[in-house]
Amino acid sequence: MTIPNFITIARLLSVPLIVWLMIADRFMGATVLFVMAGLSDAADGFIAKRFGAASELGAYLDPVADKALLVSVFVTLGFKGALPAWLIVLVVSRDILIIGGILLAYLLSNPMEVRPLWVSKMNTAAQIILIALVLGAQSGASIFQPLLAVFVLAAAGLTVASAAAYLVEWVRHMAGGPGDPPRDSKEGRR
Repeated sequence: MTIPNFITIARLLSVPLIVWLMIADRFMGATVLFVMAGLSDAADGFIAKRFGAASELGAYLDPVADKALLVSVFVTLGFKGALPAWLIVLVVSRDILIIGGILLAYLLSNPMEVRPLWVSKMNTAAQIILIALVLGAQSGASIFQPLLAVFVLAAAGLTVASAAAYLVEWVRHMAGGPGDPPRDSKEGRR
């Protein structure tokens, strides 16, 4: 097992503990653990690229760990009343849209490989920052309060932009037909 995969698995395993800490109103502990998990997302990718430790397992595990962490924490914060319900619906709907599109493409015999887009990476970063700010504010750090509205809007805007970008990618892919190479491959550029 590679070091990046170990880091990713640790992030995935931290999710139930972070959720439990939030439910138990232990927001300081949840904040610390969430920030560590958020930083691990950057660390595993950096290590995988920098040291040639990327793996097929990691390519699948990393987005699963990201979604498990972010969706679980967003939903929990929504139930706690710390984030607006419309934002929770938006974030979860985007992920359902992406997963549904992948499954539909597969069922239509036109499977697609989803690569993280730049806007999606920005979306993930904004969501991680927003959650860290919300958890910090719930811990009693009022210094974060003025930034919350800005990051709620940033996360919402980037979530919509990311969903739109993936929808465009899906439509392009599906327009190519079953078995056609992706448009960005060498075969697709002929």
